[in-house]
Amino acid sequence: MPRVADAVIDYTLELPGNEDVQSVNPLVGETNDGYLNDIRSRPITRNDVLAAIQGAKSGAVEEGSVGAGTGTIAFGWKGGIGTASRKLPASLGGYAVGVLVQTNFGGVLAMAGAPVGKELGRYIYREELEGTHARARAPQSRVPRDEANGSCMIVVATDAPVDTRNLKRLAARAIMGMARTGASGSNGSGDYVIAFSTAPELRVRPGDEKKARPVTALGNEAMSPLFLAAIEATEEAIYNSLLKATTVAGRGHTVEALPIDRVVEILKAHGMMQH
Repeated sequence: MPRVADAVIDYTLELPGNEDVQSVNPLVGETNDGYLNDIRSRPITRNDVLAAIQGAKSGAVEEGSVGAGTGTIAFGWKGGIGTASRKLPASLGGYAVGVLVQTNFGGVLAMAGAPVGKELGRYIYREELEGTHARARAPQSRVPRDEANGSCMIVVATDAPVDTRNLKRLAARAIMGMARTGASGSNGSGDYVIAFSTAPELRVRPGDEKKARPVTALGNEAMSPLFLAAIEATEEAIYNSLLKATTVAGRGHTVEALPIDRVVEILKAHGMMQH
């Protein structure tokens, strides 16, 4: 992370118009993928970071075992990058809420309320709950202890004119979407959310208020639809990170992708999909 932060500072200082900027506060997030990835080798360089920033583009986001999600694990299966969004109807403002996740945590996977993790026999405290025979029945390639430690990094973006205080409230709702998936929020889980607004009228630096046009932010009473959108988009993004992931091997370990055919069977059996 320090190398990435340093490269982000370089990039920011070198941007046209920033010649007189003296202070930069970079924001860099990560999750620990040390089970599959040799994080001690610290392979990321300044050029890698700059190439990632300069190569950023609009359009569909690649999901699954890609980028920082290549070595992550979720619910004992291969996790990764996931994204989803919601757009409010015009009667509620027509604003959009988009969510990007990097899943690297555990619990008891539930999809649309169906107990997928339990049906697949892979979830936290399985051996303790099912007794001594659970280990003998467990798949050989399962992640040790089906542990729930790890983190979920969540980024929430909206074009709604939302101020700092309500962005914090919006970020808090993303955790509610994560909870819907069966996340256990274990002792070693460092889950966090970053939320921001792209509304141009809110791009005001502290201290520059007199230079900017008046800020018209949404009031508290207008936030509820955005809250629900963040919850739903977060839940779906986490599912997408699992459904798009592929089996990955590293450091002598292999973490399998979620068996989609079996998931479909489970969802149908619980009335979540049509037969």
